[in-house]
Amino acid sequence: MTGKEYFTLYERSRDKAYDALFEEYCNYVYAIVYNRLRGTASREDMEECVSDIFADVFFGFAEGISADGDMKGYIGTVAKRRSINAYHRLAAQQRHLSDSDEEKLGILKSDKDIEADSEVKDTTSILLSRINELGEPDSTIILQKYYYERSSSEIAEMLSMKASAVRMRASRALEKLRKTLANDGITL
Repeated sequence: MTGKEYFTLYERSRDKAYDALFEEYCNYVYAIVYNRLRGTASREDMEECVSDIFADVFFGFAEGISADGDMKGYIGTVAKRRSINAYHRLAAQQRHLSDSDEEKLGILKSDKDIEADSEVKDTTSILLSRINELGEPDSTIILQKYYYERSSSEIAEMLSMKASAVRMRASRALEKLRKTLANDGITL
């Protein structure tokens, strides 16, 4: 959802705009909060932090970004800052841990970066959607060439085309894909 789409929906109905924004970015915000607060906060604390983030976004979006701006970047920044503040508040409330407790918690800590994984999934979803929008046989050529690493002659045989035609279509489709993704803010 872009800033323009949000403001258009907001002008029609504030409640629908809030619902659409929450629906679109809830998992993204929760991933950021979970990544910052795991091991420090309870589930209720995390949910409260997510609610606070959306309240900040709902009531502060007009001052924070223009209608043409990137909502995901704005929401991500608000989520990171709010979750860091929550972490500091919760850490101050907790008692100091003994060395043995810290060692036990170190063993439980996960190496997964849920926030980065969420962003990769979003980008992958957009990329696959844009590849499918290229239509046939261009989408098949791009997937076979760059995902399955097949040669132009192998793809040509699969699609009953000439290898030179596959190379030309791949070149044109890739350029078209670059332009479409650039409009989405993704560069190859």
